[in-house]
Amino acid sequence: MTASIDYPKLVTELPGPKAQEVLAKDKKFISPSYTRGYPLVIKKGEGVKVIDVDGNIFLDFTAGIAVCNTGHRHPEVVKAIIDQANAFLHMSGTDFYYAIQSELAEKLAAISPGIGDRRVFYSNSGAESIEAALKLVRYHTKRSRIISFFGSFHGRTMGALSLSASKSIHEKGFAPLVPGITHVPYGYCYRCPYNLKHPECDTFCVNWIREDLFKRAMPPEEVAAVFAEPIQGEGGYIVPPASFHEKLQDLCREFGILYVADEIQTGMGRTGKMMACEHFGIDPDIFTLAKGIASGMPLGAMVARHDIMDWAPGSHASTFGGNPVSCSAALATIKVLEDGLVENAAVMGDYFKKQLLACQAENALIGDVRGLGLMLGVELVKDRERKTKAIEERDRLVNACFKKGLLLLGCGENSVRFIPGLIVSKEEIDGAMAIFHETLREIET
Repeated sequence: MTASIDYPKLVTELPGPKAQEVLAKDKKFISPSYTRGYPLVIKKGEGVKVIDVDGNIFLDFTAGIAVCNTGHRHPEVVKAIIDQANAFLHMSGTDFYYAIQSELAEKLAAISPGIGDRRVFYSNSGAESIEAALKLVRYHTKRSRIISFFGSFHGRTMGALSLSASKSIHEKGFAPLVPGITHVPYGYCYRCPYNLKHPECDTFCVNWIREDLFKRAMPPEEVAAVFAEPIQGEGGYIVPPASFHEKLQDLCREFGILYVADEIQTGMGRTGKMMACEHFGIDPDIFTLAKGIASGMPLGAMVARHDIMDWAPGSHASTFGGNPVSCSAALATIKVLEDGLVENAAVMGDYFKKQLLACQAENALIGDVRGLGLMLGVELVKDRERKTKAIEERDRLVNACFKKGLLLLGCGENSVRFIPGLIVSKEEIDGAMAIFHETLREIET
């Protein structure tokens, strides 16, 4: 596989001398709670490239954890930020009005999956969007119980953390969490967790909720909402059976339960459609956004049906949520996505997945290739039956790729995720695959 790009290009050992200075200061002054996989110290980003403080050029297939969907420093987004900054930076939309907030809300309502009018609550992050949704579903339904899924990740603030169940380290030391939340299997049965071998897995999960959970432990008339990621992110890039979400939504409709779709990582074109829910043909009552919504500016949104967002003034608010600069970046982001990047994510995602499947055929470490669009995951295993997870090998692989100039991230216990900017080209995919394939062979030996 031959790449026709002239990057990545490494000019120092990693980390370089300037990077080491930053790392030393970071160790002294920054919270140790952050998780850094490898010592990248970025100075500049451009498209699918990042340059560190020592001048090393990397091929970035992380996009700031699926945030920079338009690539780093897209010129239309940068212009929108500068133009708004030259007008005003802040006036708190929770107490005053400015046009850019309602303009963006109108646009978000227009691109929302499903039918019916929508309203928008602005936040600063994905976790805050989830917190807003958690409050709204309890307020609107006057019910207290919530269903979430094993393997899910919704954030690290207390409500979002209580909904999450991907890694116990996230919860260690923080109990008690928000009460009334119950976790259930995500689209699979206990016979084949994460394998999804049986076509009846989706039916098993939904029927288990109806026949076991609702009859034995949780009265359905007390359940306010189900929170679900269309594709699980931190849990390992798990794509459920095709009809799972549809059957889950039918269950919610049957018992008057709200369906909340967490589109924080899957939304804004990442999967080859503007929202991942569109792949599954569902119409969520509420969905949450952040990450790719504003190409790197801090912004989140909780979008709900008009009749559901019925809370009273003062029920919830945010000083910085819907900041005018972030809203301007979001409007520019949506325009760029609609002008071709969502389609590019679908086309390049299909090409990329075929390359990964070809790589799987030659490498025993790859147990599964999964995902939609440019949200792709590769599971590493020690046997073809996928019974033994290659956790240590995954971590070695990610770090070894960094040493060769390719930026990747892990997900789940033993998977690698590929989430480049949606502007990525075939040449850049080929360049990433060349490094990934070479490194895999080295890890295998």
